[in-house]
Amino acid sequence: MPFTFVSGNLALDFAGTVKHRDTAPEDLLSSPTLLREWVAAAGLVDSPPVVSEPEFARALEVREAVYRLALASVTGGRRSQNDVAVINDAAAAAPVTVVLTQAGLRREGTADAIVATVARAAVVLLGGPDAARIRECEDPPCTRLFVDASRARSRRWCEMSGCGNRTKAAGFRARHPASPANHGARR
Repeated sequence: MPFTFVSGNLALDFAGTVKHRDTAPEDLLSSPTLLREWVAAAGLVDSPPVVSEPEFARALEVREAVYRLALASVTGGRRSQNDVAVINDAAAAAPVTVVLTQAGLRREGTADAIVATVARAAVVLLGGPDAARIRECEDPPCTRLFVDASRARSRRWCEMSGCGNRTKAAGFRARHPASPANHGARR
């Protein structure tokens, strides 16, 4: 499963595992096994743990709370006290730990530790100055949220190679419509 990590924050990348939320939602984490694959792709731990159904349900609850709270930052909406409590409760658990071994550094953690690590990333983002830099991708139907770390605070797309490129190409096509006269052989 190809996961994307372009949001500039672990919690927003986790929330981004639901694509096209407003039109045709596609959940990239539809099973505990896919959550393990996301954890591996994110590099959170060296050996992703087996995830039980209750742990999986908790992870998705945190994911959705992160999304709603981050979207509230974008829109100026009110933060749900329930979503705040979900994030704080998850963040209170022990996070992923690092261990020094003979071979070097090893990252370890349970499913709860992984969710705690994601929730802590959300707390730092949503409670800090970067909350004002959260944006929603301007390429419909993308609904990915990201941290605009550009100097001018003018980033418009979650990633230039995907959404940005599609938007720019569509704009070019709109400004330069194809006509029969333009399809001849080049001279």
